[in-house]
Amino acid sequence: QLQLVESGGGLVQPGGSLRLSCAASGFSLDYYAIGWFRQAPGKEREGVSCISSGGGSTNYADSVKGRFTISRDKAKNTAYLQMNSLRPEDTAVYYCGAAHRFFIGLGGDGMDYWGKGTLVTVSS
Repeated sequence: QLQLVESGGGLVQPGGSLRLSCAASGFSLDYYAIGWFRQAPGKEREGVSCISSGGGSTNYADSVKGRFTISRDKAKNTAYLQMNSLRPEDTAVYYCGAAHRFFIGLGGDGMDYWGKGTLVTVSS
């Protein structure tokens, strides 16, 4: 079965860190750009970060610049989102998506695969 599976979410205090993983099964991520997106309760989905298929180009939403880092490991067929200095407003379900092209925008349009999401709650 071709799918993306996110993991690593949970409850963390403000100022804390989490690392999310996005693992692909049934296909190789080698030629896919990957993005992380989030949706908070009552809000629309927003793009958080994206990385090119080769890993050399990245982009971040202004709200997470300097705090989040996207990366990918081809050997593990997995992408990551390292989240530091977390804030209550980062609370959301985080999704990863993959598109069979070099790069993607933060709009999330045209993704070929989506994961089911992992919940991140930032609260004291």
